[in-house]
Amino acid sequence: MSTVALIPARSGSKGVPHKNIKHLGGHSLIDWSIKACLKSKLIDRVIVSTDSPEYAELSVKLGAEAPFLRPGLIAGDRSTDYDFVVHALDWFAANGGEPELLVHIRPTTPYRIPALIDTAIETFRKESRATALRSVHEMSESAYKTFELAPQGQLKRLGAENTALDAANNARQQFPATYQANGYVDVLSSRFVRSHGLIHGDWVMPFITPPVIEVDTADDFVHLEFLLARNPEIAHQLFS
Repeated sequence: MSTVALIPARSGSKGVPHKNIKHLGGHSLIDWSIKACLKSKLIDRVIVSTDSPEYAELSVKLGAEAPFLRPGLIAGDRSTDYDFVVHALDWFAANGGEPELLVHIRPTTPYRIPALIDTAIETFRKESRATALRSVHEMSESAYKTFELAPQGQLKRLGAENTALDAANNARQQFPATYQANGYVDVLSSRFVRSHGLIHGDWVMPFITPPVIEVDTADDFVHLEFLLARNPEIAHQLFS
């Protein structure tokens, strides 16, 4: 199977301006994702999808390819993952053929182990029923212990049929484990995307990783720098 890593890196981040090229541990955020993909044994090509000529030039210097620019219409705050995935597939179709697998790697989850990326790819390949694979980690608190607002404004346990809250105080072991997507690695089937007009579908394999931090705010950078100072091996495995 031909396998291509696709790294989305639009330039219009508002929470942290130019987040994808902001430095973390002496390397730009996008560099962390590029290097993890280059160290993978199962990824054939590393492609960056960006709307920025500056980001594209930087990506090429870091060892990736940036053979096209994403139109501004699909590079805004409300643009979907489906938009940039199909845009990339269209480019592949016009330039040698589509890969069988796309490995969706988000720069906002910088700390990765390349071998885990390969394990995710192998896991997806072995399950013929799967429409996609998504990385998740177990939530520290089950979502069943969280709340939403009822129509009249009072608290209500998420998914509960009434507004009684006392059951939320039960021990966490009494609730099902719940998981959140974390951007570590998603594996997509080009054939499925084309045939169904979806990127994930209804038979998505979970790939459970250790808990990770996704970058959304400046404070997240501070936290990640702290973790890196405590464990320099995080960087050594990618940049040495």
